[in-house]
Amino acid sequence: MPDPVASIQSQAGAMLEHMPFLAAYWPYVVTFLAALFVPGLWRKNDSKGEKNDAPKQYQTPDQAAEIKEEEDWMDYQNTLTSALPEDLQHIPFAYKRPTENEMLKRSQEYYEMVNGRRTIRFFSPDPVPIDVIKNIIKAAATSPSGAHTEPWTYVVVQDPDVKAKVRQIIEDEEEINYKKRMGQQWTTDLKPLRTNWIKEYLTDAPYLILVFKQMFSLKEDNTKKIHYYNEISVAISYGIFLTAVQNAGLVGLTSTPLNCGPALRNLLERPPSEKLMLLCPVGFPAKDATIPDLERKRLEDVMVLF
Repeated sequence: MPDPVASIQSQAGAMLEHMPFLAAYWPYVVTFLAALFVPGLWRKNDSKGEKNDAPKQYQTPDQAAEIKEEEDWMDYQNTLTSALPEDLQHIPFAYKRPTENEMLKRSQEYYEMVNGRRTIRFFSPDPVPIDVIKNIIKAAATSPSGAHTEPWTYVVVQDPDVKAKVRQIIEDEEEINYKKRMGQQWTTDLKPLRTNWIKEYLTDAPYLILVFKQMFSLKEDNTKKIHYYNEISVAISYGIFLTAVQNAGLVGLTSTPLNCGPALRNLLERPPSEKLMLLCPVGFPAKDATIPDLERKRLEDVMVLF
């Protein structure tokens, strides 16, 4: 019985005899073909691996919301029309320059005011006038924003039933976060602060303020209006909000409800174009409220001067 390997070798040798170029340079030809085709196969396999690494059924609600946000942007049609009036007027800036002593005095007083701000987890149920909250949010809405898109929505919750539903959504997710998602290092870092998934302040505080970023909105012609730098714009606005809370004599707690965004957005009937960024209970501190004995970084640790 003929040897199949010997037969193949014989046929290959005969072919090379009739193709002197391949006979002389076949190692280089093989190397070239490998360089040409193997990387493409490698990338194809990598891309398949990336898709398999995060199957849809294992996406958290926040991850799914991020994907939906990307899909919304993919659908955007650029109409090349400005969201602001084309004949927008520019007017003189009204400004009175303070003296150096006035600047120093005002900056020191402002520092002392905001330095008294602390994160509070124990709230009094005592009522706060709604007009105070309105003024605080009006102050927050003076924030700069990308292309003056003002991409923020401040949802004020004072109804006890709605606050209870917000608390239930957050505590359900937070228990999973603390037990499974956050990991040992994160929970270890939180232990000195004595936090857990029980959030009494969500029903104790007279107000819950939920801050949504608007990923886009609609122009008058119903085309999408791009909200440039929407996340950082909302962050700046919220910073003003926090100092306005402090200035009014109230306290708050900045929280980022992990994996609660879609459920809270649905509860509060916000559109798909909005995404929850922050939640802050606002009110008076409880009489027996305590805070961690923390110190802030020194100026030389946070400022570099050239």
